[in-house]
Amino acid sequence: VETRGEHMPDLKIPVDEKFTIYFKKNGGKFIYCEDFDEVSEALKNIISENNWQHHQFYCMDARLAQRFSTENISFTEKRNESEIFFTTCEHLIAHNGSILVCSNQIKGKKLSELPSNLIVFATTSQLVDSISEALKIIKEKYQKFIISLNIVILKLLN
Repeated sequence: VETRGEHMPDLKIPVDEKFTIYFKKNGGKFIYCEDFDEVSEALKNIISENNWQHHQFYCMDARLAQRFSTENISFTEKRNESEIFFTTCEHLIAHNGSILVCSNQIKGKKLSELPSNLIVFATTSQLVDSISEALKIIKEKYQKFIISLNIVILKLLN
């Protein structure tokens, strides 16, 4: 990536590439998978690399837990039983490599109440270029609930 001033426009690179560059620059680990078999293999590798074979995953999304029910993962809905938060997100923000979550993912929790180890399952359809684009989509998606929606931007800091 060419070094550019903070206020210079980004080079025209695809949003998936841009997200990956900034996410890794922020200290995140990004794994791109073509299909669910690759997702399964990547998740097994994450568990192995971090010695999480005997750890439960804190997951507040029943659909996500169900989707991964055939994997060798134990899920819990009790925060005090896990140091690993497994979740989905609303959007991946390419502009700065951050992840946007809302009440759907974190319910009424504050970030300080969540485990520090975070695994986010997302798809390419969740990639957007900017925070404003993500917020516009969320406003359209949750128009009836936008007032009570807790929106949080997760950005790793080295």
